[in-house]
Amino acid sequence: MELREHFKDKIFHLISETADELGLECYVVGGYVRDIFLNRPSKDIDIVVVGSGIQMAEAFGKKLGRGAHVAIFRNFGTAQVKYRDTEVEFVGARKESYSHDSRKPIVEDGTLEDDQNRRDFTINAMAVCLNQKRFGELVDPFNGLDDLKERTIRTPLNPDITFSDDPLRMMRCIRFATQLNFYIDDDTFEALSRNKERINIISRERIADELNKIISSPIPSKGFIELDRCGLLSLIFPELDALQGVEIKNGRAHKDNFYHTLEVLDNISQHTNNLWLRWAALLHDIAKPRTKRWEPKIGWTFHNHNFIGEKMIPDIFRKMKLPMNEKMKYVQKLVGLHMRPIVIADEEVTDSAVRRLLFEAGDDIDDLMLLCEADITSKNEMRKQQFLENFKLVRQKLKDLEEKDRIRNFQPPVDGAEIMQVFGLEPCKEVGSLKSSIKDAILDGVIPNEHDAAYQYMLEKAKKMGLFPKI
Repeated sequence: MELREHFKDKIFHLISETADELGLECYVVGGYVRDIFLNRPSKDIDIVVVGSGIQMAEAFGKKLGRGAHVAIFRNFGTAQVKYRDTEVEFVGARKESYSHDSRKPIVEDGTLEDDQNRRDFTINAMAVCLNQKRFGELVDPFNGLDDLKERTIRTPLNPDITFSDDPLRMMRCIRFATQLNFYIDDDTFEALSRNKERINIISRERIADELNKIISSPIPSKGFIELDRCGLLSLIFPELDALQGVEIKNGRAHKDNFYHTLEVLDNISQHTNNLWLRWAALLHDIAKPRTKRWEPKIGWTFHNHNFIGEKMIPDIFRKMKLPMNEKMKYVQKLVGLHMRPIVIADEEVTDSAVRRLLFEAGDDIDDLMLLCEADITSKNEMRKQQFLENFKLVRQKLKDLEEKDRIRNFQPPVDGAEIMQVFGLEPCKEVGSLKSSIKDAILDGVIPNEHDAAYQYMLEKAKKMGLFPKI
């Protein structure tokens, strides 16, 4: 591959000119170089300067002229230059040393070799020179290019030191293997197992960020299987780890809910990039260990695991430092409702049941249906097909009833204020009871979703309760 071809953009030639004018060695490093060989688009341009990265960024910003924005981070010895839709990060080459209780290194100025030594993986340690005399020359001391060809994740130096120094690299190792569908080198993988306890010094936010990237990968199950194999899963996500295992009693076994969950996650990932819908898939059966019971006449049961799971979501999100906002509520809602379409599809598909489902799911009904279809993982192909056919019926009924009754996100056409006005009432349980009766009558198809029909129904119900309109 002729690397020079990948650096024809004006931005690289201006960086090259700036470096030569200042008499500084200058290299593109890391992900940008890696992604050239993977044929992946990349906009993250990281530049290592043997000398002052800040000096280089300031001179480069002046050369770009109007429209360039230079941000200096002196505490970190880095700078960022934004120009139109491009961002370039500059840092001086450095070497690092670590204390045992922190992933924050002690940093000193260093050579390009020092800088490549501190990189996490060989595929991220490649550099391309931008100085004119060596423009486009690859510097690859750890054979990262060979590892890219072999689809292997490997650390440049001793993996025990790499992971112990900065334990977040253990999560990154599994994340890159998952995103790229690469194999983790045996020595590197064994070091993950040996150093797993070091993950405890990493902040929950950092771990969650890597988990989100694993979940967002094309086949996220790969990452969770690797996390389990090396022992990290039980340390960072004990609730998911608890799903593992099969118990047999009187010759009857339940399925392994961990591998079922991963299958559901992979299934849904074929149809959506919505991170929070993928989280709902990962957490949909999270309460099964808490609700597992043996009932002699039935076998293994997990009664109410959807409702218990719904209650578990806020604690999991809080502990993992995930957002405690509408995203959490969305996951909660889907976990709580995920059994409903399956129950409907397993029985006769009635208008009433579908109306209630549409009312409770609201705008999330399509995501809920995706989750439930992903949840059909039966090994019995006939049963699986029967479920999928029934789901088609549910989907059609949802469409028909939505067009006919406008149930999604509906509010009863006679509200509490009107009820109080008609009967001269203050807020009380009778008002709530009448409101619920009107809502139920519409959902059950007793009356249409229209004001006059609802008003007449309210008068009849009120009469039975001994309430009469004030004159």
